[in-house]
Amino acid sequence: MNKYFYLITIQYLGYRFHGWQKQPHVKTLHLMVDRTLNFILEGVYFKSLSSGRTDAMVSAECAAFELFLEEPLEDTSAFLQLFNHNLPQDIRALSIQEVDSKFNIINHSKIKEYNYLFTYGKKCHPFCAPIMTTILDDLDIGVMKQGAKLFEGPHYFKSYCFKPTDNGIYNRDILLCELVENTMYTANYFPEKSYILRVKGKGFMRNQIRLMMGTLIDLGKGKLDLETIKQSLKQNAFIKFEHIAPASGLILRNIDFELFN
Repeated sequence: MNKYFYLITIQYLGYRFHGWQKQPHVKTLHLMVDRTLNFILEGVYFKSLSSGRTDAMVSAECAAFELFLEEPLEDTSAFLQLFNHNLPQDIRALSIQEVDSKFNIINHSKIKEYNYLFTYGKKCHPFCAPIMTTILDDLDIGVMKQGAKLFEGPHYFKSYCFKPTDNGIYNRDILLCELVENTMYTANYFPEKSYILRVKGKGFMRNQIRLMMGTLIDLGKGKLDLETIKQSLKQNAFIKFEHIAPASGLILRNIDFELFN
């Protein structure tokens, strides 16, 4: 039997969803995507597989999943339009591209970029809550920028994995890690200044970026110093950091599949 493979990119606001992965009795992104596909494909057999999972309340500007079909799509543009017409308004399909059987969305080499959007100092407009974390304490942004750069490069990240085990793969290479002033996301109800932690790499562990962000927040509050972060990244080091930054500030910015570069 012939099989047909399509790579679909989507974006979504994750605030009202319990993450990507299907779970009993809760609303997830994968559930809503598959319900919509089942409706527009009118019972035709299909399977969908994501490039990775996002946690509850995490959003994405460009995520991706692979669609497996036993019959080809006659018109991919028309399919994309119909898909969008029936998706909830907080999920939008961006593109569709046919790929061959050699493409594997899980194992194929890819680079992900995450943004963590935050501000500090005073309470924000409630409309900020779905995508921006507010830290009410004062923060030393200068030292946080220095701390962010310490994560860049190949390091041992066991201290930044939620519930690590003894047999995990903790040597990871962060291609980019920088804390910059936010000029990317704007709205008239946003605070005058906000900031983004940009992190780019080939793979991340559970809650890794939120633990990195939580550590930087504690650094900015003066609860720990740069030397603690340096020590935490040494081979076989493990420091139990307690601060996991809220999920709603985390945004999957982009997935770059090297096949299409």
